[in-house]
Parts: sequence; C-alpha cells; structure tokens
Amino acid sequence: MTEGRGSAGLNGEAHPPGTPCWVSLMVHGLAATQDFYGALFGWEFQPGPQQLGPYVRALLGGHEVAGIGQLPPDRHLPVAWTPYFSSDDVDLTAETVRHCGGTVGVGPLDAADAGRLAIASDPSGAVFGIWQAAAHLGTAISGAPGTPSWNELRTRDSAVVAKFYETVFGHEEEPITSAGVDYVTLQVKGHPVAGIHGVGTALPRDRGSHWLTSFEVADTDEAIIHVTDLGGHLLKPARDTPHGRVATVTDPEGAVFRLVHTGR
Repeated sequence: MTEGRGSAGLNGEAHPPGTPCWVSLMVHGLAATQDFYGALFGWEFQPGPQQLGPYVRALLGGHEVAGIGQLPPDRHLPVAWTPYFSSDDVDLTAETVRHCGGTVGVGPLDAADAGRLAIASDPSGAVFGIWQAAAHLGTAISGAPGTPSWNELRTRDSAVVAKFYETVFGHEEEPITSAGVDYVTLQVKGHPVAGIHGVGTALPRDRGSHWLTSFEVADTDEAIIHVTDLGGHLLKPARDTPHGRVATVTDPEGAVFRLVHTGR
C-alpha cells in the first residue's frame, strides 16, 4: 500500500527512536552477494564490525546505506533483509520486547564503537533489529536510487502485532480505511515510518510473518532486467500503485525485496 514512502534524510543526525534506521542481510556467499548488489544499486563496500562474523557496510556515493554479513557455515537460517529500529536504550527496548510476547535472539551486545544492537522477533515470528547508535548512526541518505525506501511487515492479521510495535517503539497507528484491506501505517510524531499488511491466508506458509524492504530505483522495469541478468528472480511483476511503480524480486540466494520508483 505504501511501498514508496521513505524517511527523511539524516543530515548527520541520529534517527528518532522507533524509526527504521538500517537494513542488514546475512548470507552464505558474501563476495557473490556484494557483486550482485554492487552491480544492481551501485553500492561500494567497506568492512564493518565483525562481532557476528564477516560483515561489510554498503555505501552509495560515500554514504552508508545497508549492511551485509556472512552466515556461519553451520547455520541454515533464512536469507532475508532485516530492518533495524532506532532506540535510545537497546537493553530497555529488548526487555520490553520480552514483556510484550516477543523474543530476543541475539544480544543486546556492543558492535565495537559503532553502537549497541539486539535482534528480536515479534509475537508473530517476524525478525527485526534494534539499534542504539554511537559512532554509526545508520542509513545516512534516503530518496536516491539504491537506498531503502520503506519497510512493511506482512502478517496474517495486523491488529495484535501493531499493538506490539506501538508498545515497544512508541509508534502511533494509522489504519487504512478501505473495504477489504487490512493495513496499518506506523508513525513517529505523525510521520509514516513503516507499514503492517495483514494478508490473511495469502501469507506464505514457508515464510510466515516477515518484514519486506523496498529499495528506490530510477526505473523499476529496467531494474527487473538487471536483477534477472545478475542471477536474481522476479516474483511479482511491476505494477503501478499510489506510491510508485513496484516489483517484488529475489537476489541469487533467495532474499526477497521490492524495487520501487516513486518518481521523487
């Protein structure tokens, strides 16, 4: 519904608490994944904190936009983009996650001098991160092709899980008032920062509830061609929406993401 909405640029300031501030991807083939996203989005890479294994930060025009890490060989976890939400106190936020029926799978722990993080899942099982910034503020630019533009939780029913995020991060809920549509926009101080889409039985059984990240592109149809040429796959063809032209694709390891041209 709202795939094309992006957060404002940071201008060297930390993201407000509750705002998606970073996206990260854990993969089996780090070098091949860098080649894919580097060719698709024009990203360059530099080493990042290594607490969870080999990890690089993707840069666009010298600005940090995303992270990619190497999964341990014995870990057969789903390969998926994970959004991180900003927090002033990751330990307190992690404790609130537990009290509200979520699970904290990793941390809280320090990522060198970059900041402090935890990786958690909500009551529906969708995985997300929590980031308390220090030296690393998170995604430094928005709106340009190659930057994350929107994060949407796809789940069976929006109602219960929306209350979870409202309590944990202080989000305000803004339901979409449309017949037959179960959609809630999460807001911070009146600004839309993420969405929750209740899709009922259309939720894939093999994935369950999950966050889906959209990336801005200059031309959605051309980007689809690049994805397939680079070894990725098209899942849902491009379509026009009120917030831009959107397509759903996967990278060569199967991580699902969206391409969106908002026309900004």
